[in-house]
Amino acid sequence: MLTATSPTSQLTAKDLMTTRILAVPTDMPVEQLAEFLVSHNISGVPVVNEDEALVGVVSLTDLARHEGIPLHRNSSDDRHDFYLRLEIDGLSDYGIEDVDSFRIGGSPDITVADIMTPTIFNVHEGTPIQTVADYMLRGRIHRQFVTRGDQVVGVITAMDLLRVIRDLPLEL
Repeated sequence: MLTATSPTSQLTAKDLMTTRILAVPTDMPVEQLAEFLVSHNISGVPVVNEDEALVGVVSLTDLARHEGIPLHRNSSDDRHDFYLRLEIDGLSDYGIEDVDSFRIGGSPDITVADIMTPTIFNVHEGTPIQTVADYMLRGRIHRQFVTRGDQVVGVITAMDLLRVIRDLPLEL
């Protein structure tokens, strides 16, 4: 983790990553996925196969796309994809009590594998954080998985990068 003596220009993915990884299997039903995301207060999670190898990522956005919940832009605000709004009535702060308002319809046979994004955005532990930030910006993604071989060993989020910026020494 970061220390006061670590020069920012030398920080790597390993220095910044969170090692407590929650992952879901490809065969998890989507209704169970929705409950999992809400109960852990997270918006996305890596998807692993039976060998625990990273095979994709799934998020609330994937659930919304699957269910046809409209993603829309405020017509008066055409700035950036960050301002996309996901309208889900009753799902406030992703509270557990709100899981019932985010029921997944359709076939109970639909699994994470059916809706996940199979594109894997990952870096190795030694990747400089500037490179991690560049990949996230170019890919317009909010999380970057850190891997050792094909195993997920950490995750770096946009919030992690903001903490680095916040903790930079002020130069007068």
